[in-house]
Amino acid sequence: MDRIIKNARIVLRDEIVSGSVKIAGGVIESIDFGPCSVANAVDLENDYLLPGFVELHTDNLEQELEPRPGVFWPDPLASVLAHDNTMAGAGITTVLDAVSLGEYHDGPQRSKIMDMSIRALQRARGTGVLKADHRLHLRCEFSDPKVVDLLLPHIDDPMLMLVSLMDHTPGQRQFTDTEKYRSYYRNMSWSDEEFDEVSRRMIATQESCAELNRARIVSLCRERGIPMASHDDTLPEHVRQAMAEGIAISEFPTTAEAARLARDAGISIVMGGPNLVRGASHSGNVSARDLAGEGLLDILSSDYVPGSLVGGAFALRERLGFSLPDAVAMISANPADAVGLGDRGRIGCGLRADLVRVREIEGVPAVLRTWSAGCSGRVEITAKNAA
Repeated sequence: MDRIIKNARIVLRDEIVSGSVKIAGGVIESIDFGPCSVANAVDLENDYLLPGFVELHTDNLEQELEPRPGVFWPDPLASVLAHDNTMAGAGITTVLDAVSLGEYHDGPQRSKIMDMSIRALQRARGTGVLKADHRLHLRCEFSDPKVVDLLLPHIDDPMLMLVSLMDHTPGQRQFTDTEKYRSYYRNMSWSDEEFDEVSRRMIATQESCAELNRARIVSLCRERGIPMASHDDTLPEHVRQAMAEGIAISEFPTTAEAARLARDAGISIVMGGPNLVRGASHSGNVSARDLAGEGLLDILSSDYVPGSLVGGAFALRERLGFSLPDAVAMISANPADAVGLGDRGRIGCGLRADLVRVREIEGVPAVLRTWSAGCSGRVEITAKNAA
């Protein structure tokens, strides 16, 4: 639907301007500075107009599929639609739904969620009612002997935009300190004997297959030009390995040392919006604010709180002195560029009309309306967003 949005503070990549945006055929046709007299235009009343947010890694779909541990929602399609509503409501117009391939301590439930997620996303795309553009991010637990077999049926899916390499084995990466592993999964209520047995089993499995699995996944992705992310880089050798493999993204480095090495290597650094907004990692890792203060942050991910994208961008401005255009780029232009989506992430002529109306209410940024390819996620639905 064609429309004009007027009286907006438009956040461009390098400046904020007052003016209007004309949308035609789902793309931005023009940006005009100053007042607009068109009577039937959407009046933003001096609210901000931001580019639609691009989310590379969210756990929100898993939360909709399994709202309580062991409790699965009866129809996965309903979970995807609820997840889509949450994304649009948070200003997220492009979302790489993060789906885990491989198991660790929680056994077959991971595989169940994986199958439910991918099938439900395929169903939902076919309905033509999704408000956001949903793509796929496969999180490969390369310490699982079955992970390559799980990946192969999906490696040529045209919706696959990112593959990340994870290892949640005790003693590895985020859990270099095995007591940190026990603390992180404290809800498992393991006895000392049970924890030791879980650790021994996982470590033995990891030693038997992780190296070969990782090499195979990297090869599959490089053959197809699929961007890759290294997850939870902690030690210098983790970053050096990522460099050798041609990995372009470091997801949630756990230490400042790893982040500095990633920056030196030209690897984009992703940190969690919840970490930034809260001022600390919930698992005791490096603070996103500290990394941002050192210039070691490129992209924010909402992780487990969808609203943390807009909150994180404005926190960068308020707490660390970032310009709003630079802060907004971390939730729009930068993630779009990282996975090769050059048609979005900015407000510019000829780009997708993915736009977000934001108003500060008592110092809190609130998403009031979202347009995906020119259509308002609040009331208007077309087949435009179907795959």
